[in-house]
Formats: sequence, C-alpha cells, structure tokens
Amino acid sequence: MITGLGALSPNGNGYEAFVKNTLEGQIGIKPITKFDAADTGISVAGQIDDFNVDQAGGKKLAKRMDLFSQYALAVCQEAYDMAGLDGAVDPEDFGVIWGSGIGGLTTIQDQVIKMHDKGPKRVSPLFIPMAIANMAAGNISIRFNAQNISTTVVTACASATNAIGEAYRYVKEGRASIVITGGSEASLNKTAISGFAALTALSAATDPLAASLPFDKKRNGFVLGEGAGALVLEELSHAQARGAKIYGEIVGYGVSSDAYHITSPDPAGQGAARAMKLALKDAQISPDQVGYINAHGTATHANDEGESRAIRELFGKNNKVLVSSTKGMTGHLLGAAGAVEAVITAASLAKGILPVNVGASEQDPACDVTLVREDNRRQDVKYALSNSFGFGGHNAVLALKKWEG
Repeated sequence: MITGLGALSPNGNGYEAFVKNTLEGQIGIKPITKFDAADTGISVAGQIDDFNVDQAGGKKLAKRMDLFSQYALAVCQEAYDMAGLDGAVDPEDFGVIWGSGIGGLTTIQDQVIKMHDKGPKRVSPLFIPMAIANMAAGNISIRFNAQNISTTVVTACASATNAIGEAYRYVKEGRASIVITGGSEASLNKTAISGFAALTALSAATDPLAASLPFDKKRNGFVLGEGAGALVLEELSHAQARGAKIYGEIVGYGVSSDAYHITSPDPAGQGAARAMKLALKDAQISPDQVGYINAHGTATHANDEGESRAIRELFGKNNKVLVSSTKGMTGHLLGAAGAVEAVITAASLAKGILPVNVGASEQDPACDVTLVREDNRRQDVKYALSNSFGFGGHNAVLALKKWEG
C-alpha cells in the first residue's frame, strides 16, 4: 500500500503543488541559470529554482550532502510526514530502497576542477561521501532511523522504478513492514549537459514551451531535468492497524533487458513489451484492464517509436489504453524520473484525472498510441502502468491500482 508521497519537480515543489500543476498541464522547463551553458549549445532544462535547504534539514546538514541527497531528504520527509510515521514504526522493520542514475555528479565536477586548479590537498574530505550514489539512501536511513535494508539501485533512467519495484517485492515478501522508496537526481550541471549533448540526445530548442515534445512529429531530443519523488510502501495489515490513510497500491512489477545497445532501445520494443507483460502477470490482470500508461516518453525518436510499438504489441493495434508522458512538463529527471511519474500516476488514479501529453501538437504517425488530451483526461481508471527504460537496455514497469478500500 502507498501511505505517503513526496515530490520535488521542475513544475512543482511538494506533492500538492506537483500534482496540481501536472494535472493542469503546467510546464516547468525554463532557461538554464544554474551555470553558463552558452557554449554547450543547450539553453533550457527542467531546472528547480525554489528549493530551500531547510527542506533537507538546514544549511549545516546540506553542506555535507550533494544536492541529490538534499532532494532525497526533502521528499522523504514529506512522504514520512504524510504517512504519519513518527513514532509509529519499529526501526528494525523500516527499510530504504532508493534510486539514482548518477549520484553526486555536481560534487564530482566541482572537486575535480578544484584538484586540477589548486592541487590534491584542496579536495574536500567530504568529496567521497557526498559523491557516491548510495549516499542518498544512507542519509535517508540516518534521518529516519530506518534500520532494515538500506540500498541503492542504479539502472540509469530506470533507477527509481526499479527501486520502487524492489521495495514492493521486499514488503510483499514480509522482509519489512514499511519501506521508503523512490529516486533523486541533481545532475543539472555543465558536465551532464555537455555529455548528453555530445550523444546528440538533448533537444537544442530555445523555447522552453516547445522543447520537450513526447510523441510529437517534431520532437528532437529530451530535456534534462532534476528533482525527486518518494513513496512510503507499507504492508496492508500494518497500515490498517495504525489507521493510516492509503493513497493507492503497487500491485505488479516487471523487469527485462533489451540486451541490444548501450544507449539505443530495441527498435522493435520487445524488451519493453516483455517488462509490461511481466508487470501485468505479477498483478494478475489482463491488458484490457489497464486504462492508462504513464509512458517513459523521452521525446527522442528511438524511445517514443519503440515504446509505441511495445504498447501496440502487448495491448493490440486497436487498443483503448490512454497514454501520456509527463516529461513534456518536467523534462527527463534521469534516475528520478520513475519516482515522480509513479507519484503522479498514483494521484491520477485517486483523482480520476489523467495528465495530458503536453508537447504533442502533431502526433507522429509512427507513435500510434491514444494520447491523453484535454477532452479525454477525466477517466475512472482502476489500473495503470508506469514505464521506465534506461541506457544499457534496462526496462522496469510498475502496475498501480486505485485504492478502493
């Protein structure tokens, strides 16, 4: 059961703001101001401008953490508070499974530059514990005294979805009654922008409102974003015994590997289709029971076409499942993408409103799926999928169910 949620996104700081703005179609992509990106050829990103370190415990603590850990603590605190966990959980029965695709890349960038310019003696003694990708999970565990599992999943852009899926399995198997899970990423810096631009993966659009175009004929690459999302997953009887409010359910999880290419997805979409099929099997539901798919939908040609083929393969050519990618509003949060997308999917099921596929003014015929629009977004959907696919061929899919208890 989902008993707590937290979100920090380019289009909304906090769960309520993120859900409200996303369901209203508000775009959080904006000109890059965190650094001078002029010579990278990239000018816009899913940048967060309104984050206060007090959300992560204050300035003193923040100085000892990379921003990806700060983001993680902020959303986990929100989810923890929403779940009413203070004093309500045995520390040894409380775990952390977190996702991040890159970890502390800004710390790595800044400290390498400092070493180069000023010598190795000037490197911060906190460089390693700030940079390593597991440290968000470590910091979460320390903050909330979670003494069960504390681990990190790193599977590129599938990281958070894999983390949530593994947390779901962990609770289902009775290994812990509560696991706080999700993902965070804070790689909006010159190194990341330059690296993804060198791969020709990023959109070079200068208009923030026309940069991230999932499933659109004119799409030309993804927009880099940053942020975090958190979910408290709790065993049903444990949640009911303490009178917790339930916001939704994770009921299935599927994983696969394309085994195809280090960056490109399988163009036939077979690995993605298999992961969705496995999630449905785990949930013990059929494709015709699924009303919505929160697509990975990065706005790259290869991803959107391959994912569309996967959906057609599994659901049939004339299927009625509605599809949207929220990356048209947030950009691509890399390893945190699946976390904010799971949060909005759960909220959409609860509210009966699906997020519109912002950015698709002229749908690509090669992406033959039924997109969520203004005229079909109000739906009473019982089951939904949330897809995440990462470099290296990692495919992860969650099946979510509207709570009807």
